[in-house]
Amino acid sequence: MPKKKYLNNPLIIGGSGFVGSFLIKELLNDHQARNLDKNKSPFFNDISSIGNILNKDDIQFDSNTNSVVLLAAEHRDDVSPTTLYYDVNVTGTKNVLSAMDKAGIKNLIFTSSVAIYGLNKNNPNENHPQDPFNHYGKSKWEAELAIKEWYENDPINKSVTILRPTVIFGERNRGNVYNLLKQISSGKFMMIGKGQNKKSMAYVGNIVALIKDRLEKKELGYHVFNYTDKPDFSMVELTQTIEEKMKIKLPSIKIPYLLGMMCGYGFDFISVLSGKKFSISSVRIQKFCATTQFNSDKVHSSFKAPFSLKEGLDKTLEHEFINTKEDEVLFYSE
Repeated sequence: MPKKKYLNNPLIIGGSGFVGSFLIKELLNDHQARNLDKNKSPFFNDISSIGNILNKDDIQFDSNTNSVVLLAAEHRDDVSPTTLYYDVNVTGTKNVLSAMDKAGIKNLIFTSSVAIYGLNKNNPNENHPQDPFNHYGKSKWEAELAIKEWYENDPINKSVTILRPTVIFGERNRGNVYNLLKQISSGKFMMIGKGQNKKSMAYVGNIVALIKDRLEKKELGYHVFNYTDKPDFSMVELTQTIEEKMKIKLPSIKIPYLLGMMCGYGFDFISVLSGKKFSISSVRIQKFCATTQFNSDKVHSSFKAPFSLKEGLDKTLEHEFINTKEDEVLFYSE
């Protein structure tokens, strides 16, 4: 039987997590993917090795590796100390770039974040000025600058894709979107603020399809794309979509924003005194009420997402709350 020929031989760095696990599953039919992660893979141990991008010696490539997809990042809201954001997201990225140079690998796909734009921006596109409001966003922007410098050392031969996704959700994920969907689905949800703020979101199935698309195109040059699923939902529209799918009716009472923030600060204070972390905080309330709407016209002009936003929400709600499964592999994030 003839040996199968693969389109690409990518190394996925950070592929044991939520997006990485979906990505490897998407790639396996056509690409000879490998995974490097500091954590054991829940699904793909046969193609995975343990390694930390903070240790240069851990970053090893097979002789036939021709591309790198860098997913590894420190991204939770509550990371302590905050220097970890810069250690992993900046220094770790530089270590990967150095290892790529030594191996002669010139094709990189890097997942950044719309967090580099900051809060309450007016639908920023890829050319919008950077104004990150937290250490995660600042460290991702510094990582992008390091990648740009790396690219400019050999722009004729290198292919770089920077993806700036908005918040990613989907089956098995236990992050902020899941917590919001869970609360709304319970029927005990109460809106903070008027609920007219737009929320850009991205379904994991579309993110991995985009990464695969960029991997296969391998276009020379430096390419930056925001990614959100369209159209954006307001918080009111999001809750109405969930009400329809879950066949529930939510209370119509809305909590004023200032009162909600006072509660958040109260939980912050208790957290400092007790050393415990709570699901409610001033940062999370600020994020909930903020407009997080981003322009992704550029990517959608050349990429057709396999799922609509509503289809992604329906698939997630079906998996998590309607036909729930026990003994699931779960991914915890923010």
